[in-house]
Amino acid sequence: MFATRRHLLAAATALPFLSVAGALRAAGPDLSRLQDITRDAVPIGPQEYAGRLARAQALMKANGLGAILIESGSSMTYFTGVRWGRSERLTAVVIPVEGRPCIVTPFFEEPSVRQTLAIPADVRVWQEDQDPLRTVAGFLTDRRLGTRPIGIEETVRFFAVEALAAALPRARLTSANAVVRGCRMLKTPAEIALMQVATDVTIAAYRWTHPRVEAGMTGAEIGALMNAATRKLGGSPEFALALIGPAAALPHGSREVIRVADGQVVLMDCGCTVLGYQSDVSRTWVHGTATLEHRKVWDTVARGQQIAFAAAKISAPAGSVDDAVRRYYESAGYGPRYRLPGLSHRTGHGIGMDGHEPVNLVHNEATPLAAGMCFSDEPGLYLPGKFGVRLEDCFHMTPTGPKWFSKPPRSLDAPV
Repeated sequence: MFATRRHLLAAATALPFLSVAGALRAAGPDLSRLQDITRDAVPIGPQEYAGRLARAQALMKANGLGAILIESGSSMTYFTGVRWGRSERLTAVVIPVEGRPCIVTPFFEEPSVRQTLAIPADVRVWQEDQDPLRTVAGFLTDRRLGTRPIGIEETVRFFAVEALAAALPRARLTSANAVVRGCRMLKTPAEIALMQVATDVTIAAYRWTHPRVEAGMTGAEIGALMNAATRKLGGSPEFALALIGPAAALPHGSREVIRVADGQVVLMDCGCTVLGYQSDVSRTWVHGTATLEHRKVWDTVARGQQIAFAAAKISAPAGSVDDAVRRYYESAGYGPRYRLPGLSHRTGHGIGMDGHEPVNLVHNEATPLAAGMCFSDEPGLYLPGKFGVRLEDCFHMTPTGPKWFSKPPRSLDAPV
């Protein structure tokens, strides 16, 4: 849907294929000592899906919606279990304010779509010479919802919205955020447990990878080691960014190939998926001898991370967490605000089934923090032309405040 950091990293790490393959061959004997730690992870079950549907329908009633429309993607998976990619052929779910949802999909895809369908639902198909939004409209009309407000999930593509408006001219199409965000932003214990397992995998993979980083390695080779460990530990790698030296001052990397050398910063940003839920952890260290400047910046970022965590209080605006960090950084001479040298990106983002989810820990975000919300805490500092430091751990909100998924590192000398 969007050009995310995951897509950029996949393209970047595909380039030096031969050297990556060589690194993996060399790592083979060490990988044999790693064990799958995800075997006890519990997948989302029928009761959880039923609860999601009930909450969505309650929120629809509260917001005056007759139904919501969701295309294939993580929100469809969240409500129905259906795992399906997007193409020019629409597959979508319509959730009515009462009764069973309806999956709309191409005729020849129906058997495949049903393989992951986890809830009781109608399935309506459309043929290649038909308009799929007419099928959606038909379902809504049959349910007597064709003149009610219809909520559109925020990632639904324009062609679908335009065609549905033409098929149901008396319906008002509006945002479904109050329903979809209202459900997905508040994670249940089952979801948090899966995110914890995914984080445990990433931390274990870091501990395996860190001592194997050697002088002369490229970022792609380091990332390949991290991904290999992640797979052996039971996770599905999402991204493994390794930035070296001056490239670490660019939060999402550089096309320039830089090799590890003494005194060079190594910044890694890695995550994986376990049963549909993600982790996101960043670590930064210096290969060999660290300078006083390295240590000062690392310690400042570590303090910024703790300030963000302490500011994450129930009912506080999400943006206040970002504001607290920037006040501290500005007092230390960075910025102001998003200027460099300093923190050029938000302090954190929502996380769950997607690596980046609403809402963000960013200035002016007024959404109040509530139990069940999950965020990254990653207030990096970037010094253009020199290096950058990012420490990232995720936390979830409990009724009494935030709780870490992974504990931040102790020091630059013990970075993982």
